[in-house]
Amino acid sequence: MCSDQLERLNASDPTGRFVGPLDIQRVGAFGHSLGGAEAPQFCHDDSRCKASLDLDGAPWGSVVREGLAQPVMFLMSDHRGESDPQGARMTANFRSIFGRSGEGRRLQIMIRGANHYLFSDDAILKSHIVLRTLRALGILGIDGRRQLTVTAHSLHSFFDEYLIGAGSARMEVLSSLYPEIQTFE
Repeated sequence: MCSDQLERLNASDPTGRFVGPLDIQRVGAFGHSLGGAEAPQFCHDDSRCKASLDLDGAPWGSVVREGLAQPVMFLMSDHRGESDPQGARMTANFRSIFGRSGEGRRLQIMIRGANHYLFSDDAILKSHIVLRTLRALGILGIDGRRQLTVTAHSLHSFFDEYLIGAGSARMEVLSSLYPEIQTFE
């Protein structure tokens, strides 16, 4: 498991770069798309993981059937208006995880206008022509840099709360500075 490897590196990394500075008591997992779907599954499978954040991934596996003891946040792109079978299955999986997880330790938010493919530095690197075309087609409703800023705020708020502090991330994630953030229950 990943946590086993981190513990080994923290104890004796041959390069010396990782020896000692890793706080194995504060391990969190996050990823985008398929990697995002894997983050809650990783925390489900390894109790050393203290919190997970899924960036627009479709959860799967035993975490859907059994829930999650650790805090979890799903940070989604704007899926309003979608009614395909995959979206319905994804929504059912979120509800299943939420129904089997601790109250107040789960959060699902959407960034209004966000696009699945702009949760990375692609939002900045993509051609302005491509971005303008996506906006004109109604596929993109937020500036790529703004989406990255809102995403970074959400990631920091969640992990600061659950890996450094204690309590509910909801109050820190919601902010008048980021009106694009919408919560779901």
